[in-house]
Amino acid sequence: MNFLLVFIGGGLGSISRFGISVLLKNHGYTLPLATFFANAISCIVLGVLVGWTIKSGQASDIQKYMLITGFCGGFSTFSTFSNETFQLFQSGNVATAFGYVLLSLVVGLFCIYLGMKMGQTI
Repeated sequence: MNFLLVFIGGGLGSISRFGISVLLKNHGYTLPLATFFANAISCIVLGVLVGWTIKSGQASDIQKYMLITGFCGGFSTFSTFSNETFQLFQSGNVATAFGYVLLSLVVGLFCIYLGMKMGQTI
């Protein structure tokens, strides 16, 4: 049953990430915004779920397997982030690549923190 929950959540997360990439495909910026936003949103969702779990002291199988492992795992993407950063380096956008890495890390950590605080208040 847990595999099915991960499968469903992962599919929903992947489709959602694809939707963001379609919406932001031709935005005209060097920075890969679709991956950046998908990862930031995933950090907020994960933070809310973890914060709620800390507050309630329990997590259901749907929360653990479908939402945390499945949806957040399918929605966020480290491999695409790494590939896009590598492409920025290859195209000579070294400052943008370093800025993207730093911004992604700082925003990701902030979104986890913000999500946890939100999750502890619901």
